[in-house]
Amino acid sequence: MPLFLREQDVRTLLTMKDALAAVEEAFRLQGSGEADNRPRQRPRLPGTMLQVMSAGVRGMGFGLKAYTVGPRGVRFVVLLWGEQTGDLEAVIEAGHMGQMRTGAASGIATRYLARLDASRVGLFGTGTQAPAQLEAVCAVRPVERVRVYSRAPAHRRRFATEMTEQLGLPVEPVATRREVVEQADILITITKASEPLFDGDWLRPGTHVNAAGSNRSNAQEIDARTLDRAALVTIDDRDQGRIEAGDLLAAERQKVLDWDEVVELGQVVAGHHPGRRDRHSITVFESLGVAVEDVAVARVVYEKARKAGLGESLPETTLG
Repeated sequence: MPLFLREQDVRTLLTMKDALAAVEEAFRLQGSGEADNRPRQRPRLPGTMLQVMSAGVRGMGFGLKAYTVGPRGVRFVVLLWGEQTGDLEAVIEAGHMGQMRTGAASGIATRYLARLDASRVGLFGTGTQAPAQLEAVCAVRPVERVRVYSRAPAHRRRFATEMTEQLGLPVEPVATRREVVEQADILITITKASEPLFDGDWLRPGTHVNAAGSNRSNAQEIDARTLDRAALVTIDDRDQGRIEAGDLLAAERQKVLDWDEVVELGQVVAGHHPGRRDRHSITVFESLGVAVEDVAVARVVYEKARKAGLGESLPETTLG
């Protein structure tokens, strides 16, 4: 019988360590041709939009993530099916799970692309996705200091106080965007911005950028100059990127980006691409959020729930 898992179950079960391991393995399988990811689809009606994405991952099964964006906010659900049986195994409320997998993707990109001694983080954004981004990056690099910027001073002060306590390291709110960028070894953007947040000339040599907020073709967080300076541009899924990676599509229009040179992160994780060239190179990870990540993390949550006896059994049907 399928298992229904609520948001609180996910919060109880899923750690960042779990999410990092699951997403890393999903990228490795994707890079080795053992995962089939399908780009996000966005059917619309007046006032509301449904977003749907799906994937199959060897050893993890099939998953479909669907979420509505409308007057009552954003609501997420993930369905998980068994690989061999095709049985529906779980229905999972997936708001928190999505935050964790998106943070984990940036964490894995940082693990493979940032300098080993990267210790200073700059962060744009203090919304619901930002804590997991910071937690994941701090889990894979010896971070000593974080600077954070958002448009509302009260929000960035609150966020800095909360994350300083959670992470046990200084998180400093700053008043200007340039202060976030200029001293960063790792830069994270996780906002709803429609226009670039900073000038690419502000980046220090050797910086790694996780651009994680934009998955709309008409929205940018990073400018073409950032991508022009980058020695390596990676993405979670190139097919999906050609549809919705606003950062890269804008750079392509400005003739500073060639899609043939964009590398899927899975290729780096699987060892088919060397990744960072040297300590002076600027690297970029364009994180759209892809379904292979959802399948991997959903599998972990489901297996842990079965062992812990959490969740509610759904009625037995022809679905599984």
